[in-house]
Amino acid sequence: MPQSLSEIAQALQDANKKVQLVYAFNGTGKTRLSREFRLLIAPKGTVDSAIKILYYNAFTEDLFNWDNDLDTDVLRKLIIKPNGFTNLVLEFIQAQGLDGRIISNFQHFTNQFLSPIFSSDLTEVTFSIQRGDNENLDNIKISKGEESNFIWCIFYSLLEQIIEILNTPEVEDRPTDKFDNLEYIFIDDPVSSLDENHLIELAVNLASLIKNSTSNLRFIISTHNITFYNVLYNELGLKVGNILKRYDDGTFEIEEKKGDSNKSFFYHLHIKQILEVAIRDKQIQKYHFTLLRNLYEKTASFLGYPQWSNLLPGDQKSYLHRIMHFTSHSTLSTDVVPEPTDPEKQIVGHLLNHLITNYNYWEERENVAV
Repeated sequence: MPQSLSEIAQALQDANKKVQLVYAFNGTGKTRLSREFRLLIAPKGTVDSAIKILYYNAFTEDLFNWDNDLDTDVLRKLIIKPNGFTNLVLEFIQAQGLDGRIISNFQHFTNQFLSPIFSSDLTEVTFSIQRGDNENLDNIKISKGEESNFIWCIFYSLLEQIIEILNTPEVEDRPTDKFDNLEYIFIDDPVSSLDENHLIELAVNLASLIKNSTSNLRFIISTHNITFYNVLYNELGLKVGNILKRYDDGTFEIEEKKGDSNKSFFYHLHIKQILEVAIRDKQIQKYHFTLLRNLYEKTASFLGYPQWSNLLPGDQKSYLHRIMHFTSHSTLSTDVVPEPTDPEKQIVGHLLNHLITNYNYWEERENVAV
């Protein structure tokens, strides 16, 4: 049933589960859902100062911005904007030495020679890289992907610390009472810039951290990345996942996905890899059309489309449907020729790229009506 994002946020709270996993296209409303959920748990303007929810989303990254020193082009630094989250992090850097954990996590996922350096007042960060001649290249500007990774590592390092604190059952034995009222962690698409291997490792580490949490802390994780979704789903041993949909009239729906309908994502990845290798090595055979059609069918089924052909490019839909149907369902022995024509080979690459680009095998389109 179509709902508003605030109603979906309420449904997530009412579910009262330790972990809830949400899959959605980019642009569907994941970030707005995290904001709605935050306002539900801790409305603005309330006098209660206790921390009830921490969340990571696109707004978290907006708390950090570059001073590129355009005048001298020398003192480039990442400025930390003060707010509740960054103040909390800086407090833990001072009291608990959290900066060492942040640096270690950051170097693990980027470069062991790339070092973030916090200023003495903890309001800015510079970066240096150690070169082979034992000299440092100081005040460099890191890439957007490295910056995103650094900000995630700040959040993740704080989360590690929080879980360690809350795992102490006796409240009076905890080093701080700051998190005694913390109820929820909401994470939306942590690091989309990571390569697939590191993304899998991040998902495994996050799942392990969640499983090690013995308090009443609850987690909601939303993502547009199929690999990240699948690894979390399986590592956490979940029975149910969710898919967030947005309709053309601006309403939303969150649909439960049970059992193998979630695990089938791994099959998607396997087929995708087979097709990519065949395209790369120029070894496309007729059976690759069958695999491609199967990939379209399973994607359409998971996303709720009535027919797999709905996913085909609109300008050539009828023609491509006929080609796909003929090459994957030929019943005449004289038609079964292993080697497709060059135009047919190009169609395989074109349709795989179309699926990847438009139906989230990593990037998605906005305003999907299902």
